[in-house]
Amino acid sequence: MNASSLQVSIVTYHPDEDALIRCMYALSESIEFARNEGVLRTVNVALIDNSESQQVVERLVELGDLFFREPTQVSYLHGHANIGFGAAHNLTLHGSGADYHLILSIDTELAQSALAEGVRWMEEHDDVGAAAPSLFAPDGSRIYPCHRFPSVFDLFLIGFAPTWLRSFFGRRIKHFEMRAETDSHEPFFDIPCFSWACILARRRVTDQSSGFDPTFFLYFETSDWILRLGLIARTAYVPTMRAVSYDRLVLGSPLIKHKWLFCKSAFSFCRKHGWKWF
Repeated sequence: MNASSLQVSIVTYHPDEDALIRCMYALSESIEFARNEGVLRTVNVALIDNSESQQVVERLVELGDLFFREPTQVSYLHGHANIGFGAAHNLTLHGSGADYHLILSIDTELAQSALAEGVRWMEEHDDVGAAAPSLFAPDGSRIYPCHRFPSVFDLFLIGFAPTWLRSFFGRRIKHFEMRAETDSHEPFFDIPCFSWACILARRRVTDQSSGFDPTFFLYFETSDWILRLGLIARTAYVPTMRAVSYDRLVLGSPLIKHKWLFCKSAFSFCRKHGWKWF
C-alpha cells in the first residue's frame, strides 16, 4: 500500500482551550503514528476560526506551532466571520489535492492508531466514500455516531423530550442510533447519517458531493452531506478507527438559541429530504 495524503479541517468558535489542546495533541500523535506505519505521507492541518477575536486566532497559531511540526503543514483561516460549521469546512474541503479529508470536532480525541486504521481500511475498500469511527465517552461508555434517516418524532425525542420520555422510548432511540448494527466489532456499510464528531472521507467523493450545504448553520449539516454522499459512494462504520468524544453540547439543553437552531435546521432538513413523521 502506498502512503496517502491527508487534509484535516478543524473549525473553532471561541473554543474551550482544554478541549482544543486534547484534540490537537491526540491528532498530532495519530498523524505521527500513521506516518511511522507508512500509511500517511503529506498532511495539512487547517485550523479554521469562525470568531472575530484576534486573541483566539493568535492562540490557535501558538497551539498549531506547538503541536504540529514539519513535515506536517498547518494553515490558518480567519476573518471570514461566523459562517457556520459546514460552510467553514467547505473552505478546505475542495482543491486540497489530498487523498483523504478528515473532518474533526475539537471535542474529539483520536486514538493513536485511529488514522492508520481508518486510512488503511479505506484503501482496502475503494467503494467507500466516507467512514465513521467507533466513539466513546470519557468514562468508556459507547457513543453511537451512526443514525437512520430521522422521523419528526425521532427529532422531538432527541431534541426536546424530557429524560423520562426518552427512557420510555428507549428501544426506538436505540433503533434510530443503529445500536444493533454497530455494537459488533465488524464494519457496517451503507450508514444513512453520521454525527459530526469525526468523519474520514475520500476526497474524490467529497468533490462530487459538493460538500456541506451552507443552509445548515448548525445541526444537520453532516446528516445532509452524508445522505448526498451516500448516493455517490458507500458509507461505513469502521470500529477499529476509535475516538473519544468530550462533546458538551447536549441536544436537550435548555439554551433557547440552540433549540431555535435545532428546529430551524430540522425544518430545512425535512423540507429538503422529505417529511417522515413516525
